[in-house]
Amino acid sequence: MEIGIDSFAAIFPDPVTGKLPSATDRMAGLLEEVEIADRVGLDVFGIGEHHRAEFLDSAPAIILAAAAARTGHIRLTSAVTVLSAADPVRVFQEFATLDLISKGRAEIVVGRGSFGEAFPLFGLDTRAYDELFAEKLDLFLKLGETTNITWHGRYRPALRGEGVFPRPHQPRLPLWVGVGGTPESFVRAGTLGLPLMVAIIGGSFERFRPLVDLYREAGIRAGHPPENLVVGVHAMGFVGETDAEARDSFFPGWAHLTGTIGRERRWPAPTRHQFDDMASPEGAFLIGDPKTVAAKMLKVSETLGGVSRITFQMSTAALDTAAMKRSIELLGAEVAPILRAAYETP
Repeated sequence: MEIGIDSFAAIFPDPVTGKLPSATDRMAGLLEEVEIADRVGLDVFGIGEHHRAEFLDSAPAIILAAAAARTGHIRLTSAVTVLSAADPVRVFQEFATLDLISKGRAEIVVGRGSFGEAFPLFGLDTRAYDELFAEKLDLFLKLGETTNITWHGRYRPALRGEGVFPRPHQPRLPLWVGVGGTPESFVRAGTLGLPLMVAIIGGSFERFRPLVDLYREAGIRAGHPPENLVVGVHAMGFVGETDAEARDSFFPGWAHLTGTIGRERRWPAPTRHQFDDMASPEGAFLIGDPKTVAAKMLKVSETLGGVSRITFQMSTAALDTAAMKRSIELLGAEVAPILRAAYETP
């Protein structure tokens, strides 16, 4: 199982003073986090894409390129690229360039996006939410097959043999489809035979098993080998020296962000009791000491019928930068060896 981190480059006000930290300092801290992840041997680091005041990740390919220049081994991916609201040609060029800079370590996770702010920002109609994604995913896949492409669609001007450059270092850019809880999204990824990255940020892992089964069944029906139907999980996660320390470090930022988004969506205010339920053995948060987190990761894989990658969304701990850096170290130095030992062939 591959282990990684996804960051949204979150920037939160100080809980005591109410002041925001410097965006420049937060970006520097984020790049340091990627360096630490590389140093401790984690497999992948992802940067999200949002267009909101709480996050600094509106241009993930640029952040990843800066990270590529500072690292040597870790794979670098988006988490996720809102392909519906972007030009697939430009996205392909950006990530092909990232692949050249990183010498073949670039990946991309594409999705429709859980926030809708990108659509009006770039002049797109949210009523075409799904159609935009389906068409742009089709174009992006074709860009990986040929340099000079002929293509036409409804939402983007046609291409009539123009060349798309540069080409990536890898023969093909690894592409995952990021999904939430929409059955049609799981079926689409399976039908195309593409790796699946499931965002599970609440509830329980068990409730996603029927959806993962849908993905695998759709892939087999479409003629794809079962071994190609790879499943990854993106989850809230954090590692501390103790379970209590991990929860206490993660909770303030989680409560702030969940409360902010919840007010927009008219959710009830988040509570510590709700958080502790999610961090319990039955909940969907991978939060605790190294042994607690490793055991829960193994349970996630068993529950979903086999998971190839788990990435931790720990940006909400940005209020405690020292604890977040230590969490990355513990994930690589103590959690990863437990997982690797569990997957070793006797």
